[in-house]
Amino acid sequence: NNLGILWSERDEIKTAQTYLESAEALYNQYMKEDGHPPLDPSEHFMAEEEKLTDQERSKRFEKAYTHTLYYLAQVYQHLEMTEKAAQYCHTTLKRQLEYCGYYPVEWALNAATLSQYYLSKQCFMESRHCLAAASVIFSQAGQVPSAEDSEAEQDQQDLRQRKAEIARCWIKYCLNLLQSARKLLEDNVGELDPDRQLELKAQRKKEEDEKENGRKKAVLFGTSDIYDSVLAMEEKVSSLYPLDFQEAREIFLVGQNYVQEAKEFFQVDGYVTDHIEIVQDHSALFKVLAFFEEDYERRCKMHKRRVDMLEPLYADLNPQYYLLISRQLQFELADTYYEMMDLKVALGNRLEELDSHTIKKINSLAQLAIKYYELFLDSLRNPDKVFPEKLEEDVLRPAMVAKFHIARLYGKLITADSKKQLENMQTSLEYYTFLVDYCEKYPDAVHTVETELELSKEMVGLLPTRMERLRAKLCPFI
Repeated sequence: NNLGILWSERDEIKTAQTYLESAEALYNQYMKEDGHPPLDPSEHFMAEEEKLTDQERSKRFEKAYTHTLYYLAQVYQHLEMTEKAAQYCHTTLKRQLEYCGYYPVEWALNAATLSQYYLSKQCFMESRHCLAAASVIFSQAGQVPSAEDSEAEQDQQDLRQRKAEIARCWIKYCLNLLQSARKLLEDNVGELDPDRQLELKAQRKKEEDEKENGRKKAVLFGTSDIYDSVLAMEEKVSSLYPLDFQEAREIFLVGQNYVQEAKEFFQVDGYVTDHIEIVQDHSALFKVLAFFEEDYERRCKMHKRRVDMLEPLYADLNPQYYLLISRQLQFELADTYYEMMDLKVALGNRLEELDSHTIKKINSLAQLAIKYYELFLDSLRNPDKVFPEKLEEDVLRPAMVAKFHIARLYGKLITADSKKQLENMQTSLEYYTFLVDYCEKYPDAVHTVETELELSKEMVGLLPTRMERLRAKLCPFI
């Protein structure tokens, strides 16, 4: 083990791996051939009567082996063997609980981190189990007594931070579960597909029991004394895909509670980036919940909640220092207004004729969406305010989508003034044309915006004819 640590500290990870794997093999071979607890190295320097009991020897030997697994988990992580790393991390955590060789806060954080690996593999049951165990073990850390000295104050602060970090892992769990369910239930235009919903509900009933029992055996943490607490924690939130609004809302509410918990520590003053990320996750929770909501008015209100939480953050942010976050917020705000405008248009289409209030609302939402898309596009300009000729890979898709959405938004603006309508169509055409021209000039951009490009080409073909017709109508008056 010590040679393994030595080589890994010298960044010779492969050499470290060799030593640690031979330590693992040594343990397995010894347990198979002998099985009695060996002498502890310190016993060579003890008087006979001070020698350790078999129980103590066993404990120390098992602890040394737990360390082997712990270091191997880190080595595999370094070598990007993530599956193996997760496996070893899991075994380490399990053994630490069995042999009571752990610090609650550290153990809880490691378990919460492991939950994120399971999340990336869409193993929601395993992920939830790790998080539930993390929360239960963390509560063992107890409250540090609030003494006057600064050290206790620091400990208190650290505890609060760790608790907030575990809360953030729970938020990701709820968000990922909802988003994965959305992917399963979406039709080709991004709406909820009722047939798919019924099919999945029937399927879930059939396979629920056997699958869960089979998988659960592999992942359980803990000794009998904490098992009940972990189980009670797990029961607070489902690990199955939510298939309707009610199920989605239950997961959303758990996520929202953890958002409040995480925000208590990660406040804007002092933790700008963390705070904004948590609020963005909160907004994403509302966005995915809105997908399950069938009532357009209520769905619109959910998006309005997103705007209300994101706009003040954006207003207070200095883009000079937080350019990336600033762009994320501009784009998300634009997208949210865009969705609200689409919902208002859909509601308007149900009316026999559009009243002035609805027209005003549609136009206002469209203009706000345009404003934020334009702000995002302006942030890509160089200091001389010139838009880049070739876009960087990381902003290519968002920039193209922004251009496409602006084109579509100008087409949605409602006006009785034909001249104004002609101007809007002209602006719309310019944005569609930008997309088509850019993809002709840089063919490698095509795969990032295939759908948008197809529709843009169509509009570039259609709009000039429509504009001609409108001009012909206007002609007698000009």
